[in-house]
Amino acid sequence: MAANNSTIHEERAGAEIVYGHEECYRHSTELLEELGFPKGVLPLKDLEECGIVRATGFVWMKQKSESEHYFKTTKTLVSYAVEVTAYVDKFRMKRMNGVKSKQLFFWVPVSEMTIEDPASGKIHFKTPLGVGRSFPITAFMTDEEKDKYILEKGKQEEQEEK
Repeated sequence: MAANNSTIHEERAGAEIVYGHEECYRHSTELLEELGFPKGVLPLKDLEECGIVRATGFVWMKQKSESEHYFKTTKTLVSYAVEVTAYVDKFRMKRMNGVKSKQLFFWVPVSEMTIEDPASGKIHFKTPLGVGRSFPITAFMTDEEKDKYILEKGKQEEQEEK
């Protein structure tokens, strides 16, 4: 167990850490936005601690207890462990831990989340076996983000028509 605690301590060395639900919520949504992800893609509840090691891209988010969220648009039930971790970069979260998606009768771990081409409007999720699915980015946006996205998309289409 000491080796495990040592590894955790090493992964988190030099981290920016925030505590408390409001501070963690603000921090996590700002991070998702900075990375190019919609704010609703990780709807964690009762966050207690969030951190990022900018040098390595390691992030973690701790919530009071496990939680589940049903994404209506994708008809997907997702489970979030007490602690969700990942290594992040612009448009990519890899080596994810603590996120599972219910597929038929099985819970399947989600190990990677990417937006390979932002213009495509698609977000890709992969399992540790490399199998994955893609969904519209709008399925994970907040209402405010959807309104802004639709407005911007309309302006782009107008520009293209001219």
